[in-house]
Amino acid sequence: MSTFRRCVEIVCRGNGASGEVRAALEDDFHHFRVKANYHDGVLRQIEGEALRIPYTACAQAMDQVHLLLGMSITRIAHSVTRQTDPQHQCTHLLDLAGLAIASAARGTSERRYAIQVPQRVDERTRPTLERDGEQLLVWNVQGMSIKGPAPFVDIDLREGMARWALNHLPEELAEAALLLRRCTLISMGRMYDLDAQEHASSTGRCFSQQPQRAVHALRMKGSTWDFSAAQGRLCAGDQAWLAECGRPLPGPLPG
Repeated sequence: MSTFRRCVEIVCRGNGASGEVRAALEDDFHHFRVKANYHDGVLRQIEGEALRIPYTACAQAMDQVHLLLGMSITRIAHSVTRQTDPQHQCTHLLDLAGLAIASAARGTSERRYAIQVPQRVDERTRPTLERDGEQLLVWNVQGMSIKGPAPFVDIDLREGMARWALNHLPEELAEAALLLRRCTLISMGRMYDLDAQEHASSTGRCFSQQPQRAVHALRMKGSTWDFSAAQGRLCAGDQAWLAECGRPLPGPLPG
């Protein structure tokens, strides 16, 4: 039985007001990196990098993350969705940027999330999330609803969960819950032969799926990998890059 897996690793070198943060995300369908510099609590530089993507147009979305420049760094990862329209961003790169910025604002020097979502049986699955090596969340999911444990009972994964989590949970638990929600939803992609697609669907939900772009966003065949029995390979190729965080910049920060 296959299991969807995602790893997010974040390294920050700063004091909560000024510094550099780097973050990597890898799962069955994606592999992205984000590097950002912030000064006096303001985002001054940010770059996205696509290492493995589902559609050709996803690479063009890397520049869209520049729309976050000038925002105040905040401890709430979801705040990036107020700075820019998520439907015109790469969903997963924007999520990663939000996680990186929140870690920088908190002054968290290192953070690692490990998520797994087993294949559904009779509409049921049991997704889990580890944070920094310790299990934080385990859900019983049926269809699009979390059935337990409390306080997540009967929370819908699609409708209103972000608002509920941000209003009812401590900030770092809300962050983890929304990350696990994202993974639980996209894990369903493993139920389909995505390489049978010619191009992205015209749903308008993200950069590549915008109607004017979807037909030109060709499927990157072979881009879905299986980490069911290879969790240790996730983000393995990012370690040297992450370790470079905080090295002196070649010049002054703009602005």
